Amino acid sequence: MDTARPEYRSEVLRELEQIPPEFLPAFLKLVRVFRESVTLPAAQDSFRQGWKEALRGETRPVSELWEDLDAG
Repeated sequence: MDTARPEYRSEVLRELEQIPPEFLPAFLKLVRVFRESVTLPAAQDSFRQGWKEALRGETRPVSELWEDLDAG
């Protein structure tokens, strides 16, 4: 899915070249989080998957989910 205009790629690469090496690990993490956030499955697909899991009994108590969030 290469729909971005070539100048965007060039601009991103120019910016990348200006980042000090010690900041590259943090930058890489930022880029990955961004990519994952914009490539989430469609809400309808996500709901269908969740509904199937619920029907199969693949659920967890809300209190347990909060524990996971608090720990993370």
